[in-house]
Amino acid sequence: MIVDDERLARKDLASMLSEYPEVELVGEAQDVPSAIKAIENLNPDLVFLDIQMPGQSGFDLMDQIDFAGKIVFVTAYDEYALRAFEINALDYLMKPVSHERLKKTLSRFEVSDEAIPKNYAPLNYDDRLFTTLGTKVQFLKINSIVLIQAEGDYTYITCNDGHKGLVTKSMKEWEERLPSTHFCRVHRNSIINTDCIEEVDKWFNYSFRVRLKGIKDEVVISRRYAKKLKDHFS
Repeated sequence: MIVDDERLARKDLASMLSEYPEVELVGEAQDVPSAIKAIENLNPDLVFLDIQMPGQSGFDLMDQIDFAGKIVFVTAYDEYALRAFEINALDYLMKPVSHERLKKTLSRFEVSDEAIPKNYAPLNYDDRLFTTLGTKVQFLKINSIVLIQAEGDYTYITCNDGHKGLVTKSMKEWEERLPSTHFCRVHRNSIINTDCIEEVDKWFNYSFRVRLKGIKDEVVISRRYAKKLKDHFS
């Protein structure tokens, strides 16, 4: 499916896609409201989504739907502007879309999720991460994260804007990617945003408890990680 407010852009992309017999174009939409209806009715496997549209953007669309398929962002933004967020989508295409780039995108789609190497690129504090939080696909602002807790192979995220839910990322991946200037692992089960610390109290066995803004329950800082947190502020 193609979502783009420019009729000519939709026509050009549809023409290129028609050259691939394995691809069936099931629908088009020119704005967010019509795209929501079409996606819910057609349930496409892949959506080519324009970022900049009048009224509401492609990002706004992702905030309003539960979509299990793949997203390819189509944008006129340059690579420097794209760095403002971290896209976890299948791919992004720069306008005007070239035949060569489209071919690479479709090749990526044919590869299973397990075979696509995970992107462990470092995250900046002002980045956005395109991910599923709970049951909703959305852009997660890294600086909105207050607490990350282990949930088996996944993690449970609590944000300062009220959003919370399970994310299919491990503690190890978060620890490797989050900026160490703002985040610190304080327990094998917890990573905190140090900007959100309100109070730290001593607890038993040389451990501590930390109170975070907007979090009712205190978070334990294990003895193993206490020095790490101290070094963070030194």
